[in-house]
This record gives sequence, structure tokens and C-alpha cells, in this order.
Amino acid sequence: MKLNLKRPLAFFDLETTGTNIGVDRIVEISVIKLHPDGSEEVKTFRVNPGMPIPLESSLVHGIYDEDVKNEPAFKAIAQLIADFIDVSDLAGYNSNKFDIPMLMEEFLKSDVLFDLDNRHFVDVQNIFHQMEQRTLKAAYKFYCDKQIMNAHSAEDDTRATMEVLLAQVARYENTEWEDKKGNKSIPVVNDVEALHNFTNLSRPVDFAGRMVYNEAGEETFNFGKHKGKSVEDVLRIEPSYYSWMMQGDFPLYTKRKLEEIHNRWNAKRIAERQPRPVQPKPQPQPQEPAGDATAEAKPADKPFKKEFIKPNHPKNNDNMRPDQKPFKKKDDEPAKPVNEDMLKMLADKFKKG
Repeated sequence: MKLNLKRPLAFFDLETTGTNIGVDRIVEISVIKLHPDGSEEVKTFRVNPGMPIPLESSLVHGIYDEDVKNEPAFKAIAQLIADFIDVSDLAGYNSNKFDIPMLMEEFLKSDVLFDLDNRHFVDVQNIFHQMEQRTLKAAYKFYCDKQIMNAHSAEDDTRATMEVLLAQVARYENTEWEDKKGNKSIPVVNDVEALHNFTNLSRPVDFAGRMVYNEAGEETFNFGKHKGKSVEDVLRIEPSYYSWMMQGDFPLYTKRKLEEIHNRWNAKRIAERQPRPVQPKPQPQPQEPAGDATAEAKPADKPFKKEFIKPNHPKNNDNMRPDQKPFKKKDDEPAKPVNEDMLKMLADKFKKG
């Protein structure tokens, strides 16, 4: 089928670092320009976003930091993209809520004039959702071919929901499904755990989706300036963020889960600061006395007596003071024989008068 066009219609899609239009950046843009005569022009650009690509985003679109590190920034190709789209109308999937605002944000940051006035915008997702309504009433009609007799009655709505699930399990038995990464599986089976996994693909921590689990099973923020970052990492680098969320207008269950993560992280931090217990040094074991086992062992607490060693200095009496010279008795000398001189001396000594 050929579209009836009065001017070119530019279908385009963006791959980005995230979904926060004011913060995240484009990493890839592809434009198919469909002309009124049915001819096409296609241009695809990889873009260096100037910021790290969160792992969660890379796992969705398959573009990693390494893939764009040598690519131009959006500002370098912004005018080229604007000239290629020219006066075309714009079309995309969820483009009115995301792709067009994100593209305009990049053009404004690059100081490139791109006027949206007098253009037409076709959002394919809106056609899908409005023609194939996603209400319980529509699902009950589609899967069970029944009408809810008393719509919005709690019991009737609950029973309709139960019947829809039973019909879905029967309808999609052995039906293959492919995720965004190209992995194929048969997810709708008659097993509650499998149905849980399929209906919680975003892996929310708090059901409101403010925090989600990443591929490593870590809680990460799913909004704001810390989108894609580990909750524990944010608590470490910006502790005030916890207080801001706890005092802010967030669901109570979100706050409860955040408090659990904070308490766990804080306990881990305190444990890391605790000094490690000092291991006592092993005490020497008393040894049995050698030889006779009945010999009395010496007391272990007896003080050690240092043995005195007399210095071996050479004696030189000539250099010693008189009071230091050893006393020598006269009778130590050998006895001399008595002679006449000695007798005369004695006689003179004892001579009377």
C-alpha cells in the first residue's frame, strides 16, 4: 500500500542513554524519508553522547561506550540532520512523548533552528493503543469473547481478570516470543513463577518503578539525575539524596524499600569501620625436664643471674697508685742465712748503756 503524501514523511527513531529528556542524550538516530512518489532516503548516525551509557540502556539497544567513543557529538551533525529532514512531517512509535521532545532538546543544545510549526506528527503507538484498547473490557472481549455485565463491579472485574488469564495461558501455549535483545522464548506457560517473570520484565524494586534491579541484581535508580546508578553508590557519594527522597512526595512503599537498602548499606559501612580483633599470641608450652623424669623442674619464675666475668687486664704494678698495688708481706721472701754482720747488728741493737 502506498501512503497518500502531500510532502515527505520522515519516520525516525532514537536510541539514547536513558529516558530523561532533560538529562539523557542521543547515541543513534535513524531517519527514513518517504517521498510522495514512494521513493525513500535513509540516513543513520551514531553519536557520541558525551556521557557514559548506562549498562541498562546498552542491554536494550546494544550500543556501548566503546561503540561511540570515536563518533561525532550531536552538535557536529545537528545541522546535517535538520537539513535532511527539512520540511517533512514526522512519524514514529511513541514519538510524540519521547522521540520528538528528545530530538528538539538536542537541536536546542546545539543552537540549530528546527521549527515544529505547521508540521504533522503521526504517532503509531497512539493508533495502536486507541484501536486496540488495553482495558479489561477489551481484553475480556478479545480473549473470552464475552461482555462484562456489570463493569467496574469489583467481583465481576475480578472474575473477568481470572478468566482472561486462563484464556491467555491456553491461547499462547507454545507461542514463541522475542524480546528487545533478540532472545526467543515461550514465556506464557501454565506456571505462576514463569508468568511472574514475564509480567515483571522491568524488575521493579518498589512496584512504582522508581528503583529497578539491573542485570547484576543490584538496586538502581530509575529516574532523575541518578538514573541507572546503583542506589548504594548514590548513598555513598550523595548521602543527602536519601533524605530528599524520604521527605519527598514518593510512595510509602518506595520509601520503605529505600530505607531497607539504606539500613543494609549503613550496617555494611559500620562493619567495615570496626577494628579487626587482635589475635592473641600463642603462649609457650612448658617443656618436660630432660633426663630423669622424677627430677625437680626449675621454677620458671626464678630470676636469671648473670655470671660475673673478671676482666683479664695485664698487671703492671709500676703504673699503679700505691693504694692500688697489692700488699706483699716481707716474710714472703726466702730466708737469708745468718752471718757475722747480722750478729754484730743484733749485738749493737741490744747493747746496754
